[in-house]
Amino acid sequence: MPIPMVLDILFPPTLFLTGASVLTLLSLVILGVLEIRGINLKYSKFVNTASSSSSSSSISFKVPSRVGMLLIYTPAFLVGVASFWLYPADDSRFLFLKSAVTIHFFKRLFEVIFIHKYSGKMSLDTMIIILVSYFCLSLIYTQTFNQGLSEPSIDLKYLGIVLFLVGISGNFYHHYLLSKLRTKGDKEYKIPKGGLFELVICPHYLFEILEFLGINLISQTLYSFSVTLGSAFYLMCRSYVTRKWYISKFEDFPKEVKALIPFVF
Repeated sequence: MPIPMVLDILFPPTLFLTGASVLTLLSLVILGVLEIRGINLKYSKFVNTASSSSSSSSISFKVPSRVGMLLIYTPAFLVGVASFWLYPADDSRFLFLKSAVTIHFFKRLFEVIFIHKYSGKMSLDTMIIILVSYFCLSLIYTQTFNQGLSEPSIDLKYLGIVLFLVGISGNFYHHYLLSKLRTKGDKEYKIPKGGLFELVICPHYLFEILEFLGINLISQTLYSFSVTLGSAFYLMCRSYVTRKWYISKFEDFPKEVKALIPFVF
């Protein structure tokens, strides 16, 4: 993308934010590469496949997955709520951003309590990695650097709101479909059906990327762009590994079903 166009759609970054953006992107890329190499975050279907699980030096303390997710999402949601008090502003862009991040974590808490079905446990080290990787919370703080600056000449925040709503709705719907695969007490994995599961194995990741893209367009900062790009790369890697897992577990897995992007990847 030509530099003048970038300047038209992004707030000018400070040196600090540029460095934070690079570090954030690299961190998420590393997590994605580790997924491809078989060093998976130990939750969901990969709880027993991470190579680090056999290491005597790894943190072995585990909690039920539902408890672990609640411990992860609750502080993030509370920070989102507190941001309305910590950073009061009349700026509609900032208000939309705080609202989107808070709604994002509220939905996740709602799903943990009422939607998702869990069958395993989560290790403490995985909880810590997931918790510290919630860069979207720092989107609120980094947005304060732009208060008082001139708005980008191309305003994308309303398009961002639309993409955010489409992404969060699609993500919720496909999580709901996943929850219906198991009856009470059932711990066996099954091939997902319905919705975009007929085309890709991880449509919930696809919609999550749209959700992050929406937040990026609401924010319009270099830092939000790095979070979106890094998150998309990580979820692409995670979906690739997920598809490989399904192929290895189910002989009747439909080979035409892609990992993340219908008909393409």
